[in-house]
Amino acid sequence: MSKPKFQTVTGMHDILPQDQAHYERIQEMLKKVFSFYDFERIDTPILEDAGLFIRSIGENTDIVEKEMFSLKTKGKDFLVMRPEGTASVMRSYIEHGFVSLPQPVRLWYYGPFFRYEKPQAGRYRQFNQFGIEVIGEKDPIVDAQTVLTMYSVLTDLGLKNLMVRINSIGDDNCRPLYRKALVKYLRDKKTTLCSDCQRRMKVNPLRVLDCKNEKCQETLSQAPQSVDYLCEDCKKHLKDVLEYLDELKIPYSLDSRLVRGLDYYTRTVFEIISTREGENAGDALAGGGRYDNLSKMLGGGETPACGAAAGVERIIAEMKEVKAKVNYPPVPEIFFAQIGPLAKKKSMPILEELRKAGIKVGEAFGKDALKAQLGKAARLGAKVVLILGQREALNNMILVRNMQTAKQVEVKQENIIKEVKNILREK
Repeated sequence: MSKPKFQTVTGMHDILPQDQAHYERIQEMLKKVFSFYDFERIDTPILEDAGLFIRSIGENTDIVEKEMFSLKTKGKDFLVMRPEGTASVMRSYIEHGFVSLPQPVRLWYYGPFFRYEKPQAGRYRQFNQFGIEVIGEKDPIVDAQTVLTMYSVLTDLGLKNLMVRINSIGDDNCRPLYRKALVKYLRDKKTTLCSDCQRRMKVNPLRVLDCKNEKCQETLSQAPQSVDYLCEDCKKHLKDVLEYLDELKIPYSLDSRLVRGLDYYTRTVFEIISTREGENAGDALAGGGRYDNLSKMLGGGETPACGAAAGVERIIAEMKEVKAKVNYPPVPEIFFAQIGPLAKKKSMPILEELRKAGIKVGEAFGKDALKAQLGKAARLGAKVVLILGQREALNNMILVRNMQTAKQVEVKQENIIKEVKNILREK
């Protein structure tokens, strides 16, 4: 068979019918969990001003330098397809005057995002992501609630062996001291770092801690730790967050090298990972943190905030790995067959009556032969087949056949809803 002329663009993927149940399961769970924790949904545009992400994420981050899908319009506007959700939500918060609402404002989102990165198993250039943002509250309990909410989504989806990696990267008072100590250490070890890390060391030294290169990781094992440079306020904030997690009995580990790769983060940063053994184990399923400076970066007032996001495709891969429960669409137990032109004309109105009564019915109206229609009914595993032939159509009757016993009875069409409900009630 020859290769199709047109295929999906590199890094993009079709969501096929057999995978839809996983996506629907996640969306149902999000509505359930986020509603309980009093989050309201927000949808932001796919296209945003490029400056929104350059200013918030950071000009020297991988996302801005390498991964943004950008375009210039006929009007010379410089736009990007959103690579992440937090900056867009904060832009909307400022633009629509949410600061005048009772604080904090709790928002959640779900949708497609775009990053131009090397496609890998479970990672795509167009991917789906959901996230939560709690804007307008500085209390450390919000950090713990953010972790709890995302942890609850993952556990309710059936994922197990989860662990929270957590750290504090300090704030504007104490982070400069840590940055200075880290740069000094990295300079002394420069020859042991990869070329990317040598470049990051000059423009964004905290990003060096995020490098996956084994040699760099070995060098970083002795690097200064951010928790040793925290000011008293940041120390207390982290201590309170960890005590809340202790009370919740959420397993966590303090990871001094966890920084997250975006410039807007302050104080708490965290990731939720799977600790199971096997492929992709240890990859982050969700992550986030506090971003108290983001509003000010975007031209708003000083507004404390905390949030988190998760990649849907990565979660689905984990769900499949651990065989998490998914509610596949129900298979119809009732099948509708018709024979002859008049019966075919009469069939659709009867089917609509069944639909309005909430009864799921299979059919093959494009087929004329009864054998072909019964074959599909058997493949679906239908327990009962309704048969409308020419004689039944003329007499306003319909045949009801039990596929297990092969027995059938004739009933009036006006009684078919009652008859079908009785059959379903008996099963």
